[in-house]
Amino acid sequence: MNSPTPHQHGTQATKTVNIAILGAGGIANTMARTLLAMKSDERYRGLINPYAVAARDGERARAFAERYDFPVSYGSYEDMVADPDVDLVYIATPHSMHAEQALMCLEAGKHLLVEKSFTANAAQAEEVFSMSESKGLLCTEAIWTRYMPSRGIINDIIDSGTIGEVTSASANLGYPITANARLVEPELAGGALLDVGVYPLNFLDMALQGREPSRIASAYQPYDTGVDAQSSTTLFYDDGIMAVATSSMLGQSDRTGCVWGTKGVLVCQNVNDISSIVVYGPGYEVVGDYPIPPQLTGYEYEVASAAQAIRDGATECSEMPHSDTLRIMRMMDEIRGIWGLRYPFE
Repeated sequence: MNSPTPHQHGTQATKTVNIAILGAGGIANTMARTLLAMKSDERYRGLINPYAVAARDGERARAFAERYDFPVSYGSYEDMVADPDVDLVYIATPHSMHAEQALMCLEAGKHLLVEKSFTANAAQAEEVFSMSESKGLLCTEAIWTRYMPSRGIINDIIDSGTIGEVTSASANLGYPITANARLVEPELAGGALLDVGVYPLNFLDMALQGREPSRIASAYQPYDTGVDAQSSTTLFYDDGIMAVATSSMLGQSDRTGCVWGTKGVLVCQNVNDISSIVVYGPGYEVVGDYPIPPQLTGYEYEVASAAQAIRDGATECSEMPHSDTLRIMRMMDEIRGIWGLRYPFE
């Protein structure tokens, strides 16, 4: 372990939140870069402090800490959560480990920001949220699209009536990523659905403002290991709306998200990090082109929301309340149920 810096004290409302990263893989590196950028950004001054990292290998954790100027590193997750100066833990490990690690952190009194997919199934999510609420600790899912400014822009366009009455929506996401061993292992809750399919489902859920589908139809193509390689899911709603989500880990998709209405269509490029929003009218003429605000990495919004929620004494973030995470988790459970796909540990 490296020597820690003195803990920054203050009232809960103004406290600087010490953040620790659990895991040292690819997404953990992105979060570390985000935290460093936030620390030197005037908008987030005094809100967060990049504090610690933990990995199963002490040397790997030490190298990570040195790379990103984190004052503390641990070669054990248990040692990190025992550190009283850790306020918020960002869990950046495979889906299959999230529930167990989240419960460990909560038992130690730590607030949580858990990478998507929040857990492997809804039952695990319910157990984690039950503990976080009973202990009065923040616990929120780190699905960045829920926190980004683009979400508010899309909501405002739909609410304004520019595209008329919403009738349907579609979203897709696909990358050729089977070379990543984590994504093809059933024991790690691999497959396209939990890793990339969660984004189209969240896009549709946000665009349709949290409606509960009354019926789901879905089909998938399995990978050699038994996990889902690609799939298409249609959601049907009681008010006549329908929506289609497509995901793949075999090929590259156009990543488009669309909301169709009686007066036009809203088209978003890149549903997992929206880069442009264009609205087309009845004659497919452009009637609106909405710029996306510049961002550090895109992760800063979820971090800032979590840190502010901790200051406010909240157990959830308004951008992704527990009910929204549970709705998506239950939806993915139902989709896998249609396929007959279960993970070995279920």
